[in-house]
Amino acid sequence: MSDQQHTPSPAGQPDRQALAPRPVSIGYRRWAAVLLWVAVILLAFEVVALVASFVLLGLANASSDAAAYGYLAIFLWVAVAVLLPVLLGTGIPGLVMTRRVRRTPQALGGTAA
Repeated sequence: MSDQQHTPSPAGQPDRQALAPRPVSIGYRRWAAVLLWVAVILLAFEVVALVASFVLLGLANASSDAAAYGYLAIFLWVAVAVLLPVLLGTGIPGLVMTRRVRRTPQALGGTAA
């Protein structure tokens, strides 16, 4: 236990120390950027894969000799379905971390004590 006891602030006034955002480390900033960029790259891949799958379906429908294109389109749909949770798993924490980085006193031009 600590020898110092926290004195409560007067009623109606918020505790400034509890409301002030803590500074974040350089590693935290780096991981926020990495997660966000991984999510952007995955999103771009998923958009390209969906467009390519519709093109492949059109090619497969045009000729019975090109039926293999339909199987490639199905493979792309499976890839999109598998990568969707990964996209959400990197994108949401990346956005939350980036938002926290932007709210720190360092980002607001203050000093980080």
